Amino acid sequence: MALSFLGGNEAIAWGAIAAGCRFFAGYPITPATSILTKMLELLPPRGGICMQGEDEIASIGYCLGAAMAGLKVMTATSGPGVSLCSEQISFAIGSEIPIVIVDVQRLGPSTGSPTLGADGDINFLRWGNSGGLPVIVLAPTDVADCYLLTVIAFNLAEIYRCPVFLASSKEIGQTRESFNLDGVRLPEMVGRQYCTGEGSFLPFAVPPDRQVPDFLPIGGRTPVRQTSSTHGPDGYITTDTSTIGSIRRRLTEKLTKQISDFSFHQSFILPGASTLIITYGVSARAARDAQLILQDDGHPVSLLILKTLWPVPEVLIRETAGNYQRVVVVEMNMGQYVFEIERVLAGKKVDWYGRMDGSLLTPAQIIEVIHG
Repeated sequence: MALSFLGGNEAIAWGAIAAGCRFFAGYPITPATSILTKMLELLPPRGGICMQGEDEIASIGYCLGAAMAGLKVMTATSGPGVSLCSEQISFAIGSEIPIVIVDVQRLGPSTGSPTLGADGDINFLRWGNSGGLPVIVLAPTDVADCYLLTVIAFNLAEIYRCPVFLASSKEIGQTRESFNLDGVRLPEMVGRQYCTGEGSFLPFAVPPDRQVPDFLPIGGRTPVRQTSSTHGPDGYITTDTSTIGSIRRRLTEKLTKQISDFSFHQSFILPGASTLIITYGVSARAARDAQLILQDDGHPVSLLILKTLWPVPEVLIRETAGNYQRVVVVEMNMGQYVFEIERVLAGKKVDWYGRMDGSLLTPAQIIEVIHG
């Protein structure tokens, strides 16, 4: 099979096509623009729609409208654009609208450095919505991950009817690697559950054995109510506290109680190791090199690469870290995910190493921390 020389952004575009994405809207922003340009190339010949919105707010709004009409949708931006999308993200959470949102992170805050990478948006992706309800955040490490995790992100968005983020970065999105698209084993594609019953449709009513409501598209024969306000199962605005509370619990539990089904990760466990490195994103590649160097020097350490960041895969982390004396969290920011690791592994020695100055972490720096 022929190899392709792809960047992470291009691989995300191809993954979206493989997953059945037929609508994309975005606004040019470094370092995510090549996703927009690639979707402009790929979508129209396949009967899809690709639009450049007048800004990020409009772009994600177009996507939500297309999703409510039944299409699989995606938008892509970077940190400043995600900030602008916050209210629309909240709308998607509260009204259970499936969407994949790619954040090709760059050094912040604010405009920051458009051509330098970082993992500084990790907490914002989780908490950057009004109400603080959970979302799904997946973190690729390389081009292959960008392709596969994009397909998985679409499946999760459809299954759980929620926003799913891909937390990429400038270094992943714009680094080219030889990659065989046809050699990746993809999961079975999933669509959302449509209502098949007759009579009036309750857009947010949930069957007793499920946590996600059935779907009908807006604009069809059956009236479908949508609102960004607090609503009941019928879609009408409500102030009833019991109804409000039960729906908020469901929106939380439909993700947090199922996290074991999508706790994606990669682990390299070595016998005799007393230290476990936990990392994610592009830093995982440096951590893996550091592990191999340490192993050759007779100082084995184990490595856990998280590819699901939110909801926090607590069981996975506890089970993996259980027998280690020391855990070292490595991340390319000023310390964000380490607080979750400390919470999950309360009582265990947890050290942290990171930086946020536009430079990549190196294996030598990680090795120095391990020896420290």
